[in-house]
Amino acid sequence: MFSLDRDSPTPLAEQIEQRLQALIATQQLPPGARLNSIRQLAQRLGVSPNTVVVAYDRLVATGLVDSRGTAGFFVNDGPADALPDAARVEAGEEQEPIWLAQQANDQKAGVLLASSGALPATWLEDAIPAAAVQRGLARANAGMASRCPPQGLPELRERLATMLRSQGVPADAHRVLTTYGGTHAIDLICRAFLRPGDAVAVETPGYFLLFDRLRQAGVTLVPVPRRPDGIDLDALDAACTRHRPRLLFLQSVLHNPTGWGSTAANLHRVLMLAQRHDLLVAEDDVQGHFHPGSPTRLAQLSGLERVIYYSSVCKAMSPALRLGYVAAEPAHIRALMREKIVSVLTTATLSELVLLEVLAAGRWRKHLDRLQQRLAQARVLAAQQLRQAGVALEHPGEGGLFLWGALPAGVDVDAVVREAFRRGILLVRGATFSADGAADRHVRFNVAFSQQPRVADFLREQLGAAASAQRAVEKARSRVS
Repeated sequence: MFSLDRDSPTPLAEQIEQRLQALIATQQLPPGARLNSIRQLAQRLGVSPNTVVVAYDRLVATGLVDSRGTAGFFVNDGPADALPDAARVEAGEEQEPIWLAQQANDQKAGVLLASSGALPATWLEDAIPAAAVQRGLARANAGMASRCPPQGLPELRERLATMLRSQGVPADAHRVLTTYGGTHAIDLICRAFLRPGDAVAVETPGYFLLFDRLRQAGVTLVPVPRRPDGIDLDALDAACTRHRPRLLFLQSVLHNPTGWGSTAANLHRVLMLAQRHDLLVAEDDVQGHFHPGSPTRLAQLSGLERVIYYSSVCKAMSPALRLGYVAAEPAHIRALMREKIVSVLTTATLSELVLLEVLAAGRWRKHLDRLQQRLAQARVLAAQQLRQAGVALEHPGEGGLFLWGALPAGVDVDAVVREAFRRGILLVRGATFSADGAADRHVRFNVAFSQQPRVADFLREQLGAAASAQRAVEKARSRVS
């Protein structure tokens, strides 16, 4: 075991990273070797678990170490290009929404997911202990033969309803339906309430997979601009008058990709417009778990009248636990459950039992508190480094996972994100989040990954080269004139 120099100006996390890199380079930690768990190494070195997490995150980002969930951290067997890529089918072309979603979940070794919509695996290591899985299994009288009701386990639905009531949403067990995450909830809403030819209002920028799912349903997208304080109300009113949309998809808390919130006044007006135009609203609160305070939600103000609320535990608890939930009026729950039965019948009993155990044990709130603290620290560092690299952060948002940063005018954003991926950094351009494909100078940054100096170093180089090229062009023009 190595030691740390506490008198050195080099941060402890960086020292741990350097020591482990040396051990891997000399094969004292050979390919396939399992590293100490975060808690074990923290105890042995006398540092906080967070310090070890930072070091492990950086090693995973370089491709030297692979995170395998609850199994732990292992030295990679070889470089990323030695992996069996021939066995992988690409679902789309580079920078297409489907392609981007695949990259974020394939997690190729050495690729830094700087624009990902997920947390690093190291941040979720303690969210679901093995004991919770064991106790979840013990809750089933028939063991692995236990069936799950299509609406979800009654006890779990009551726990979810209790959590929703703590947020001011008037839900009870019969107003809750479990899903395979937020994406599944979107799919059920499309199946239950939309028909080809319908108009659907969406925020722009917004969640790109939502746009693809709506196009698949054969509906007409009606883009409405998103502002730092909420959806553009005048534009929404005009869109409803002109297109008479059947549904509005809205993210009121920690909007993806901007990280912006919505004021209570803005949401009140949304409800008034929904009433006037006979509009059903689907409220996406998947990012809401990351909010450090007590934000206002549309479902809270409406009492679920005209609002179908949905969220997920996949991002904040575990991507392996594919579970989300919908809260709505009983008539809407009935329509959604019919579509769930036709498409997947039920969600997985084991997943529901494990989530029930975590909620019953009181671990969820403590886990979220830790995540919010770490996200707050990461936001400060990522924002500082991005600004120093030349990225403009006009409206940093209220917290959470994302920063919406603008590259300088004249920079070819498409060229920057393509070059980033060639160098092992996944960045997502702003145009990908545009409902109408309009050009956009923004990039979505995931603060957990973008605090890595590698991101700012790359952008500083790219933006500096672009500025030099622009100065050369202007100088040549001045000579001609």
